[in-house]
Amino acid sequence: MLRVDDVHTYYGDSYILQGISLEVGKGEVIGIIGRNGMGKTTLIRSVIGFTPPRLGRVIFQDEELTHKWPYEIARLGISLVPQGRQVFPSLNVTENLTVGFKVKSGGWTLEDIYELFPPLKERARHLGNRLSGGEQQMLTIGRSLMTNPSVVLMDEPTEGLSPLFVQGVGRVIRKLQQSGISILLVEQNLNVALKYTDFIHIMELGKIVHSSLPEDLAHDNETRYKYLGV
Repeated sequence: MLRVDDVHTYYGDSYILQGISLEVGKGEVIGIIGRNGMGKTTLIRSVIGFTPPRLGRVIFQDEELTHKWPYEIARLGISLVPQGRQVFPSLNVTENLTVGFKVKSGGWTLEDIYELFPPLKERARHLGNRLSGGEQQMLTIGRSLMTNPSVVLMDEPTEGLSPLFVQGVGRVIRKLQQSGISILLVEQNLNVALKYTDFIHIMELGKIVHSSLPEDLAHDNETRYKYLGV
């Protein structure tokens, strides 16, 4: 469904992604983990078009995305849950959710999002900047789903959340996967990555240095310590 093929991405003269290749199949959750500053967010930005690769290709359902604008990529069926949430502070919850709504037969609706995240329905008229961190993350995920995507890019969705909200994000990942949505998940929380992904890549200095099933990584103490320090 989504393929990243030998992608090289720069910020100015800084060489960040140094030949990244991976695939995300239909209904798969593929995890990207690694220490801070290793290029994980740049990978997400390269896929969605914010920082296009200089070399290599990003392909979605046999269509190359590499030179498309982010809004074109979103229209094709890829959505983003950005790091830091980035809700619209001056819009209320309902307005945040519907700003990018894409009608799709049998797809996500506002009522579906409120069923998935009941606290958002209770705060439907609250401005985005009046929500807690956990509620803002619900809102960001809900806003992403309202574009009715086939693939969701999640960049650190559990960052700064309480254990209760972390569990909630995990349940949402499971629900999305069961509905056939594919997820590329960048995650700092190793336990979340091990529990909710089908396959894991570790990034180090802009390269993928380890790839395995999550259960294999869970028992590979040497690799975890070498690249993650845990």
